[in-house]
Amino acid sequence: MINFKNISFSIGGVSLFDGTSAFVPTGHKVGIVGRNGVGKTTLFKLILKEITLDGGVIEVPRNYKIGAVAQEAPSNEEKLIDTVLAADIERAKLLTASEIETDPNKIADIHIRLADIDAYSAEARASSILSGLGFSQTDQHSPCSKFSGGWRMRVALASVLFSNPDLLLLDEPTNYLDFEGTAWLENYLQKFKNTVLIISHDRNLLNKSVSGILHLSSKKMQFYTGNYDTFDNERRNQLEQKISQKNKQDAQRAHIQSFVDRFKAKASKARQAQSRIKILEKMKPIVIEEDQKIPKFKFEEVSKFAPPLVTLDQASVGYNQVEVLKNINIQINPDDRVGLLGVNGEGKSTFSKLIAKKINVMKGNLQIPKKLKIGYFAQHQLDELRYDETPYQHLYLKLNKEIPSKIRAKLGSAGFTPETMDLEVRRLSGGQKARLLMLLVVIEKPDLLILDEPTNHLDIESREALIMALNDYKGSLILVSHDAFLVERLVDRLLIIKNGNVSEFSGDIHDYRKLILNNNSKKKKQEPVLKNKNINYSISNFSLTDLKKRLTNSEKKILEYEKERKRLEIEMLKENFYSSNNQKRALEVNVNLKNVLQQIAEEEKNWEKIAENIETSSK
Repeated sequence: MINFKNISFSIGGVSLFDGTSAFVPTGHKVGIVGRNGVGKTTLFKLILKEITLDGGVIEVPRNYKIGAVAQEAPSNEEKLIDTVLAADIERAKLLTASEIETDPNKIADIHIRLADIDAYSAEARASSILSGLGFSQTDQHSPCSKFSGGWRMRVALASVLFSNPDLLLLDEPTNYLDFEGTAWLENYLQKFKNTVLIISHDRNLLNKSVSGILHLSSKKMQFYTGNYDTFDNERRNQLEQKISQKNKQDAQRAHIQSFVDRFKAKASKARQAQSRIKILEKMKPIVIEEDQKIPKFKFEEVSKFAPPLVTLDQASVGYNQVEVLKNINIQINPDDRVGLLGVNGEGKSTFSKLIAKKINVMKGNLQIPKKLKIGYFAQHQLDELRYDETPYQHLYLKLNKEIPSKIRAKLGSAGFTPETMDLEVRRLSGGQKARLLMLLVVIEKPDLLILDEPTNHLDIESREALIMALNDYKGSLILVSHDAFLVERLVDRLLIIKNGNVSEFSGDIHDYRKLILNNNSKKKKQEPVLKNKNINYSISNFSLTDLKKRLTNSEKKILEYEKERKRLEIEMLKENFYSSNNQKRALEVNVNLKNVLQQIAEEEKNWEKIAENIETSSK
């Protein structure tokens, strides 16, 4: 259990936690949610003891191995697979010790422990995780320095997952994953057996992967059982009840105050008036605590164009004379809402840049009306913001020196406070920068809006505000996003970008997710497994004669496995078995023994099943 007991913490004179308590049950997967700036990432730093509490205590079970994704992605010349393998510190230490240890007893203990932690399957497990996150076998044996920052962050994530910690801390892991990687992570977390705390604004991930929500708000934290939708419904009901109670109290206070105002000057009513004043003083006001102002993105009316809006005819596009996408034949109409699907690196951003006129076609034709206003949002544009200027200064120049009050009103509608309006961009949070960039796109009044991962760094409330605005938006939309919740609510047409081709996908986002998971399952089936492949549990339809034959065969297999077990155990009893010259064979025998014991257990299970069916068939 993770126990937060009366914790308090302030930074820069701003209080984030003020004597709040909560606990997370062992083995639970819990989403940490709350508006940007409430202290979610700070809470992780407090758990990791990177910073110190002002008061209270965070209790984590002794000897708990805590895993968190490193803030800096590996960029050295080490292979991806070796980087991930190194994350299991115990395994690495044991392997090193096995090479230098000379005491036979200690060597034996080392190899037994290596077998216990499945050291023999480490590379296969590491490879499986890397594969799920989008790395091919070739990639896995390439140096980390070969990959971009986003892909290296995946390596960092793979490393912490491979280490199999008792407590796993994930801070917005889907920000650097594509839809395929996100779907794999959802599935992985569902099967993960230890405790997980995950900061995420991805509603779909929180619905599929967690069993509890820790909500941070107004310097307090509160634990809710269930996924995000369950939490959201419960919190909304609580808020509605509180608002109802407040309205009743306000009406009661107004009634009492009215009596006091009318009769406090009359001697005959003075005592009654004083009595009611005391009632008002004792009446504790019900306060509806307001979170940070929810941003509102509002799109203006768009111009009308005859279809098609965009036409690509045998178009090819790429960089440095290398084609990334070839022979594109696609039309986009004025009312289309298009979602781009495909793993990172296949060309989704390249397609977006082509339509946004950021790059030119290499072959074929691209036809777009000259008067068409295109709004383009991409995460890399955050770096193009002027970091020494304020949000107010950005909008002032964009709006051709509009009236200051109007500029501040627009910033306020996007969730900026009077203080943050005049704060240098370098001091803004990732979410604030994203909202500023979105606002700069919105005020251009685009007819076609191209959004490339628009919700990274945005909290859930901001995401929902964006969804509401885009649903009211009358123009065309092209969306690149790993957020299934966003895609499901905004998109009515899906394009898959794969192997240099752009093609229509006939299903919806749920069909695409199933396709991804099925493909991953097929890959896993192709990998070698340790289980006895001859075991068949589908035996209920066999005849009694067949069942008896199978029972005899099963007994023979068990005898064979037992012979092999005894042989291996005898070999392990030899005097020099754990000597330094025999380390490789010692590890081999330990692995083989574990496999044999597993085969015996499974065959015995098979024998019992057959025996049950024989008994049933004989009645």
